[in-house]
This record gives sequence, structure tokens and C-alpha cells, in this order.
Amino acid sequence: MVNDVVTFGEAMCMLIAEKTGDLIDVEKFSRNMAGAETNVAIGLARLGLKSGWVSRLGNDIFGTYIIRTLKQEGVDISNVRLIDSNSTGFLFKSKTLKGDPHVEYFRKYSACSTMSIEDYNEQYFSSFKHLHVTGISIALSQSVKEFAEFAMKNMKNKGKSISFDPNLRLSLWNNEKEMVRAINSFAEDADIILPGISEGKILTGYNSAEDIAKFYLDKGLKVVVVKTGKEGAYYDTGKESGFVPGYKVEKVVDTVGAGDGFAVGVISGLLEKLPITEAVRRGNAIGSLAVMSEGDKDGLPTREQLNRYMSC
Repeated sequence: MVNDVVTFGEAMCMLIAEKTGDLIDVEKFSRNMAGAETNVAIGLARLGLKSGWVSRLGNDIFGTYIIRTLKQEGVDISNVRLIDSNSTGFLFKSKTLKGDPHVEYFRKYSACSTMSIEDYNEQYFSSFKHLHVTGISIALSQSVKEFAEFAMKNMKNKGKSISFDPNLRLSLWNNEKEMVRAINSFAEDADIILPGISEGKILTGYNSAEDIAKFYLDKGLKVVVVKTGKEGAYYDTGKESGFVPGYKVEKVVDTVGAGDGFAVGVISGLLEKLPITEAVRRGNAIGSLAVMSEGDKDGLPTREQLNRYMSC
């Protein structure tokens, strides 16, 4: 059997405030799940692609909840390990009417941070056409970083395509210099990179999407797509380049997860052999749907919902 996209990383239980204001003043929360890589895996599964997610979770109620949710979404979790020694991470997220929510993470020494090369199942990974990696995973611990490097090298050697979303989280690194060096080193092993414009400025030192794209093309990447927020995205393949305008969003509910939705659109589009402009357009569409929903994954559409939205 040939599967479509495999990814790996940390999933956490997310507790979302039911009213606005400082988290310390909130008494009631609703439960959901969070994780950049699981968002992508779920988004792809909802479009009908065969996606898989690899990780370690604590053998606890949060881990069980995440497993159950991913099964319901149709994501393959046959290579997820439940362990007793470490717990599943969790987070609290504020409710906001405008702008980015405040998030408090409780992920140090989480089960996922204990992942290592021994978690790499070569037969399983080789059954997928494409590997998606984010910069969050490589920041969790040295052993997860080694796993990521091993996975990318092996998939590349087997001729599989690889996408990389920098997903910068400075709080997970010792300093910005270390973060930039590590992210750019991993990016060189990918075929596709999907930085936001602000991330690109930090990682390359350039201010324009065009210069950011050229920086990564010169390092050997095949496709660079720079997200420019509500304006849309700029793409460059070395052969063709251009700007694809974004979708108008009536009301921004929650910006978290928009980049993951964008990745779902671009990756699925390219795997389906769409022209790069149409893949980026799909990314813009799913990203815009994501910001109009509260949960990180709630706005990710089914194929029918996406087709209807894009045809309007």
C-alpha cells in the first residue's frame, strides 16, 4: 500500500478559555487538541489523503484523548507509542476577540521529548510518498532532533519529497542564533519550505519575499512559498515565481493553526500535481478558513467544503 504524507511531532491537550480576559481569571475551559503536525495530518485526512503521524504520548487521559481524536479523523497512528515514564503535554489558551491568543505551555519533559531514532520504523515511513517536518519538533530535545535528522536523510535517500515549515518558537531554543542555525540546516534537506514573511526575515536577514525565496533556492530547495498574511503568498520554483492573493476573511476568530492549514493546501495540491499557483491558492483558502474558527484544527475543511468555498 502506498500512503500519502507522514509527519511526526508533539500533540498536546489544549484547554481553551470560555471567556475573554487573563487566563488567571478564567474558571472554565473547553477541551481540544493542539499540535502543528497533527493539524496537518488531520487536514490532509479530511481532504481524503492517507496521512500518518508518529510520536510518543503519555499513557494517560490526555494521551488517550489524542489517540481517540486522531482515529476519528482517519489519521494512521499505528506507530505512536504510549509510555508510562513521561506525561502528555498540555496547554492553556486564552479567548481573544482580536489578535493572537495568549498560550501557556506545559510540555517540558513530555513523552514526545523522549522520542529517539529507535522510534523510526523504516518500513512504515517508506510506505509514504511525502514527509512533512516542522521546526517545532527539532527544538523539543536532542533525541527528537536526531530522530528528525535521521528521518529526513532516510526519506530523501529513498527519493521521497519533503516539506519543511519553520514554525519558529524562540521559547523552545536557548537563543535566536542557535534557532536560526538549526532551522536553516534542516531546511537544506527539504524540497519545499513554507516560511511566514516574518520568519523569513529572521532566518535569512532579508526583508522581501523575493529575496527570502532566492536565499533558499540557492541552498538547493525546489519550491519556496512565503506566507504574507492576509495579502496572500509568494512562490518561487526557480523556473516560475509570482504572488497569489489571499482570501478575504470576514472575521478573524483565532490565528493559531492558519499556517498548518496553508501547509495542508500546498502539500495536497502539489501531491495532486496541481500547478504551483493552484496549490498556493488552495493553501490560502484553507489558511483563511482556519483563522475563522476557534480550535487549531476546527476550520480544516473536507474536500466538499473546500471545493464549495473556493468556487464562491
